[in-house]
Amino acid sequence: MADDNVIKFGKAKKSLARKAKSKKSAENRARFGLNKAEKNKRAELTKKMQAKLDAHKRDKPTDPE
Repeated sequence: MADDNVIKFGKAKKSLARKAKSKKSAENRARFGLNKAEKNKRAELTKKMQAKLDAHKRDKPTDPE
């Protein structure tokens, strides 16, 4: 009888845990993976776009009461 089909439960469990951890870390890198320069660049762009939007807003009409 060949014993090459035997799978050790501990090794299989650790392997699954490593795969799950790897997948979660990849998701976190995609979600939170900006370095400081990219964060600053994104913040400046957001600030610039918000200023442009604010410049195009109409003033609210005032009631002559």
